[in-house]
Amino acid sequence: MFVTKRQKEVLDYLKGYLAEHGYSPTFDEIGHAFGFSSKGTVYKHIKALQEKRLIRHEWNRTRAIEIERPEKEESSLPILGLVAAGRPIEAIESHENVKVPSEFLRTGRHYVLRVVGNSMIEEQIADGDFVVVQERVEAHNGETVVALIDGGEVTIKKFFKRNGEIELRPANENLDSMVVAGDRVRVQGIVVGVLRKY
Repeated sequence: MFVTKRQKEVLDYLKGYLAEHGYSPTFDEIGHAFGFSSKGTVYKHIKALQEKRLIRHEWNRTRAIEIERPEKEESSLPILGLVAAGRPIEAIESHENVKVPSEFLRTGRHYVLRVVGNSMIEEQIADGDFVVVQERVEAHNGETVVALIDGGEVTIKKFFKRNGEIELRPANENLDSMVVAGDRVRVQGIVVGVLRKY
């Protein structure tokens, strides 16, 4: 596959930015980094990289560029502990690893947590399941996140931010959302896959 020198430079910039920040740059930031005079030039390079299957990009969202991973059958990820799909519980560290299909993995660091509770059952995340988590500190509204509350309790919920508050919404019609001040919640990662053992 032929990649131009400039496309390679843009790809290397994206990889470096993602590794440093955990999320992708905006089109404005890419344009500024290369001195491009218009967003159209950025768009052209991003579209070309996507067509060559070197990146993935959701065009209707900002900071939604991901590097495509080379094909591998499985990766071994650490199980870092438990996460509540219900009331928040304290994370408990584990020293196990689990094999994860490569198609679950995106850019950056990943880990696995075991789910306790059924608050996310309508998202097909049940008690005892393992969730694959992409480590990130920012989330978009509607994403399923692993959230740290008040520095000690960890929960898995749908994330919504508005007016300085964060709603952590269960996917279970029998349960209520948690709404807390934005400074009480730290996003630890985004759920990108679910593993179930029978």
